[in-house]
Amino acid sequence: MHFELSSEQQMLVETVRRFVETELYPHEKMVEDTDDVPPELAAEIRAKSQALGLYAVNMPAEMGGGGLGTFDTTLMERELGRASYGLQMMIARPSNILRGCEGSQIEDYLLPTIRGDRHDCLAMTEPDAGSDVRSMRTFARRDGSDFVINGSKHFISHADVADFVILCAATGEAGGRKTISCFLVDFDTPGLTRRRGPKCVSHRGYHQCELIFEDCRVPASSLLGELDKGFDLMGQWLGSTRLQVATTSVGRGHRVLEMATQWAATRKQFGQAIGKFQGTGFKLADMKTELEAAELLTLRAAWKDDQGTMTDTDAAMAKLFASEALARVTDNALQIFGGMGLMDELPIERFWRDARVERIWDGTSEIQRHIISRALLRPLEA
Repeated sequence: MHFELSSEQQMLVETVRRFVETELYPHEKMVEDTDDVPPELAAEIRAKSQALGLYAVNMPAEMGGGGLGTFDTTLMERELGRASYGLQMMIARPSNILRGCEGSQIEDYLLPTIRGDRHDCLAMTEPDAGSDVRSMRTFARRDGSDFVINGSKHFISHADVADFVILCAATGEAGGRKTISCFLVDFDTPGLTRRRGPKCVSHRGYHQCELIFEDCRVPASSLLGELDKGFDLMGQWLGSTRLQVATTSVGRGHRVLEMATQWAATRKQFGQAIGKFQGTGFKLADMKTELEAAELLTLRAAWKDDQGTMTDTDAAMAKLFASEALARVTDNALQIFGGMGLMDELPIERFWRDARVERIWDGTSEIQRHIISRALLRPLEA
């Protein structure tokens, strides 16, 4: 197996790293303090990323996207993961599920999103339907040539800066289980209300929203994919979101490790650098080892996706291990920094807070373990 990056891949990594350090890092403290990314700054970041060809890299080149495969996109996501989420999400990677657009949906949603003229968000989670997606209560009822939607969603990431939502709603029942369908719904549709959700301690500047649907009428042409097949459609693309969480966790972890190593090499106690004490040095060793293992697991899954052989288990293992490794890395880093690690003069406490959500969103650690364990036991009919 060949592990070395090609010259083109190395150039991609260096370009994104340089962009992150020069265009995103300088604004992190402001975003953290205000919990906001000013619209003019968001537009500036988008424009600069488009000029460098870093925008919509996950979309097909023939449609105006970057045409990168999963492995190369994962390399880019790793570098973007080093920066504040509120800033790096401005370098949009449209939801892969939009590749399911057909007919007029391509001109109305897919192509404008690739160009950066429109912005999407994805709504699955509800107050009573988190990990148990099929228990969602939001229902789309057929009414002639339309669907009428009622229900609510919460924890909908960056819906406040989106133009439309990719909505998952129940549309029927089969075999005693709800069937799910996906819809493309513009935010100016009558009957749809959007509002900011509770303030989150993780990823300030990257907001969660609540969506309320009250007799929200949409045409049948808004159906994305087949009726009652939304769960299958979501399943095709959920793996990529879990790889995104895994690789951004790796990128952020590497940044934290670099800062902790520098601190351990320069901070002196008892007449020597604290890194010379095993209590500190061994923490750094564990952090490095876990991040390398997480990265290999993630890149292996990304490579398999490009070959068409990635399984749900591959994505689950990467997401599980990388997100939990990041939690341990940030906690160890905070311990190495001591009291200063908890002060907002340094970003360590931010990394520590931000790491917590990675084990929850896009499938909790428990759900990932369930996926992995079922793959092991199902062939044995256990």
